[in-house]
Amino acid sequence: MPEDAAPTRRLAIFPLGGAVLFPRAHLPLHIFEPRYRAMVSEAMARDQRIGMIQPSGPGEPAPLFTIGCVGRIAEIEALEDGRFNIILAGESRFRIARELQVPTLFRQVEAELIDTDGDEPAVLAPIERAALEEEARAFADALGYVVEWDAVTSLDDETLVHAIAQIAPFDIGAKQALLEAASLPERSELTIQLMQYMRRGESQGSQRLQ
Repeated sequence: MPEDAAPTRRLAIFPLGGAVLFPRAHLPLHIFEPRYRAMVSEAMARDQRIGMIQPSGPGEPAPLFTIGCVGRIAEIEALEDGRFNIILAGESRFRIARELQVPTLFRQVEAELIDTDGDEPAVLAPIERAALEEEARAFADALGYVVEWDAVTSLDDETLVHAIAQIAPFDIGAKQALLEAASLPERSELTIQLMQYMRRGESQGSQRLQ
C-alpha cells in the first residue's frame, strides 16, 4: 500500500435511513431483522465493528451513499427472542471502495477509513458556539421541544453538534451532508442553516393555518 493511501478494512454494513453516526458519538439501535441479528452476532465474534451508512434511494438491495461511519458495539443487550439492543460508539468515517460479493445475509464492503488522525474532539470558536446555541433554542421553541438547556450548555462543542445532527428531524440528504462535512465548524454552520430552514417552514405552516 502506498504511504499516502487510506487504510482499508472489511466491514459489515447496516444501511438505515435517517440514522447517522459520527466519530466519538453514540447511537442506540434496536436490532430485530434476522439478517442484522446475524450481523451483530458475527461482529461480536470478530471485532465488534459494523459500518453505519444510509441508503441513497429505494430498492433491494438499496443503493448506498458513499460515506458512512464505523461503529464499535460498546454495549449490547441480548433479548430472549434473538433481538438485540446495542449502543454503537463512532470511531471513524469511511468511504466505500467496493461492495463485496459474499454469501452472508448482510452486506459487506471494503472501506477506506477517513478520520485516522487522532482522537481529540474538535472545537468551535466562541462566536460559532454562541450562534449554534442561539439557533438551537429558537429551533426547539419553534418545534415545541422541551429541552434541559443547563445540560445542553455543559456539552462540549463536538457532542452538541453531533447530538443535534442525530436528533433533529432533518431528511436523509441533509443528514448525509452533515456526515460528509469536512470539519466541525462546517458541520455546525450547516446545522444552523438546516435548523433555520425548518424553522421558517414551521412558521409559514402555522401562518397558513391561522
